[in-house]
Amino acid sequence: MTTEHRKTTRRRFLTGAGGTVGALALWPDATAAAASAGKHVAVLGGGVSGLSAAHELAERGYSVTVYEYYDVLGGKARSMNVPGTGTGGRRPLPGEHGFRFFPGFYRNLPDSMRRIPFPGNANGVHDNLRGGTEALFAREAGRPDLHFPLRRVTTPPGPGDITPSWIRDQILSVLDLGSRLPANEAAYFADRVLVHLTSCDARREDQWEKTSWWDFIRAERMSEEYRTLLGIGQTRNLVATRAQVASTRTVGRVIIEALLLWGLLGRGMDGDADIDRVLNAPTSEAWIDPWSAHLRSLGVRFVLGTQVQEVLFEGGRVTGVRVSAPDGSSERTITADHYVCAMPVEHARRTWGTALRAADPQLARCDALQTDWMTGVQFYLRTPTPVVHGHINCLDSPWSVTGIGQAQFWDVRNFSQDYGDGRAHDCLSVIVSEWDKPGILYGKKARDCTREEIVEECWAQLKDALNDSRKTTLTDTDRVGWFMDPAVTGLGGPDPHNREPLLIHPTGTLYNRPSARTAVPNFFLAGDYVRTDVDLATMEGANESARRAVNALLDQDGSNAERCRIWELYRPQELEPLKRIDKIRYGLGLPNTFDLG
Repeated sequence: MTTEHRKTTRRRFLTGAGGTVGALALWPDATAAAASAGKHVAVLGGGVSGLSAAHELAERGYSVTVYEYYDVLGGKARSMNVPGTGTGGRRPLPGEHGFRFFPGFYRNLPDSMRRIPFPGNANGVHDNLRGGTEALFAREAGRPDLHFPLRRVTTPPGPGDITPSWIRDQILSVLDLGSRLPANEAAYFADRVLVHLTSCDARREDQWEKTSWWDFIRAERMSEEYRTLLGIGQTRNLVATRAQVASTRTVGRVIIEALLLWGLLGRGMDGDADIDRVLNAPTSEAWIDPWSAHLRSLGVRFVLGTQVQEVLFEGGRVTGVRVSAPDGSSERTITADHYVCAMPVEHARRTWGTALRAADPQLARCDALQTDWMTGVQFYLRTPTPVVHGHINCLDSPWSVTGIGQAQFWDVRNFSQDYGDGRAHDCLSVIVSEWDKPGILYGKKARDCTREEIVEECWAQLKDALNDSRKTTLTDTDRVGWFMDPAVTGLGGPDPHNREPLLIHPTGTLYNRPSARTAVPNFFLAGDYVRTDVDLATMEGANESARRAVNALLDQDGSNAERCRIWELYRPQELEPLKRIDKIRYGLGLPNTFDLG
């Protein structure tokens, strides 16, 4: 057995054992500790990528300090207390940037979650995940809703039996579950999916990265049902990017293949995970707080309320970082041996000066990366209102509203007894993804509304989707209160601002995403904008980027510590021969075999 294999086996055994034995994995093995002895790493940002980097570094014996802008950790993933709402010994009502979900194809992040101890859980906070069993595509004005059961499709028994024709049949069977798609359009979409599935990497990274999802599926020529369900519903509502500009490579590879197709087939999943998973309590309680406690036990230091002003560069290296309080006061310079920049791109790129950008041109290309608003509102209800055992996608909503009833999954909590003043029994957490279209109540864009108008407009769009002549799901009298992400400010004024936007993926985004390793030997990047295999602004991408940053740092140090394992998206072996054929066709300037125009 090689030394590397012994280290891997030891770590995975100790981590997977759970309970008291699992705590032994807090200590790095002797070779890792020796390699990193005395080395200090400054991690700039305490969101998912920053905490992931700190976790991996601390396990390998590095001294780590995390600097975070807010006075709490977790970034957009954190949950927040609604001020002044907890009485009688209850916690305040839980608010959030937007609901968090953990698709079954996530594998890097779940690996980290298994290594975060949680009382009574053999697999750490990973055991706090709960699976949704269905998804609801709600329609307006009493139109029939689409209920999709999230159960795995039985795959053919023999290896290699998954053929293009079999996949096509599965796609058609899903599209037939209550949708009003014309048969010829459903067949056309299934064929377009086959084109992407069998395209070689070179075609994906060139032709399809430059082609919008709208154009790829020929949405402009199809029915309104086709455009709504397969265009807007798969882009704006899920990743806040308009189908007219969204990269086909990203949408096809992550949303259509990894999340939907391979998820339904149970391939490339986190063990026997459900397709859709959420936590069993507010995010900070179920995940972020145990994580930060675990990292502190590993020796990680957290310096909160710290804003990064500038990454200082001289003589080919980063020499320090100028930081201050969030209001700009108390300015000082921090130093370390290595620096991991784990801030969101819209904040990180402001801290890279001219000299640093000249040292690595990929930093300047980050200026071309785009963000948009995808922000949440929570409605607290008197009556338990699960609606559906999973997520809700209001397909016809002009603001692309999605949501989930949370209390049904919080089986370790009694909502009314644990939160607020006892009146609220549920939280309907929703996200507004479209901020530039008029609403149905005031006829105004979300960006032009006051905070109160956004809440009422969002509520009206929910009622339009969920109430009809046969049922009344939401009533005004049932609302106890609401909470909206405080990162959005200036609403109703001339210059609304959102401190926490989401990276979006218009065509060509891939070419501007940087690698975790930079040309500066002691400077590394982590964040959902960094180029990863998952290729989407997600918690999984943030975690994967941190693993890549840590591996690059270990390489730079010449460390013999175990490298972070990186899981990539599933690639079915049955389709590899067709991709090899497509590679030849692409080199000859020919279309994909299944591309009939």
